Amino acid sequence: KYVHYYSRHDKIILLHDNARPHVAKPVKTYLETLNWEVLPHPPYSPDIAPSDYHLFRSMAHDLSKQRFTSYEETKNWVDSWIASKDEEFFRRDIRMLPERWEKVMASDGQYF
Repeated sequence: KYVHYYSRHDKIILLHDNARPHVAKPVKTYLETLNWEVLPHPPYSPDIAPSDYHLFRSMAHDLSKQRFTSYEETKNWVDSWIASKDEEFFRRDIRMLPERWEKVMASDGQYF
């Protein structure tokens, strides 16, 4: 689940993952009392999966220059690559999830 305070709209937006408990009546009722906007979860889309549209795309660019000869070498490179990124790297595009979700939904789930 992604709970995000979206300051532009001055409200909480909740985007569920594909887990089903959120459809239970008590959960729906509770979320209504919180006055949160609950976004319906679209089918899987790499355009709104933070790991796909940001993390892995960025990593893939750097990986294209690498050649590994062992699992250990690969693991060390990935660990080092992740450690080299600052906190803002991981926050930046996650903050854009609401807009990306709207874009995916407006395009009927088409990739962009």
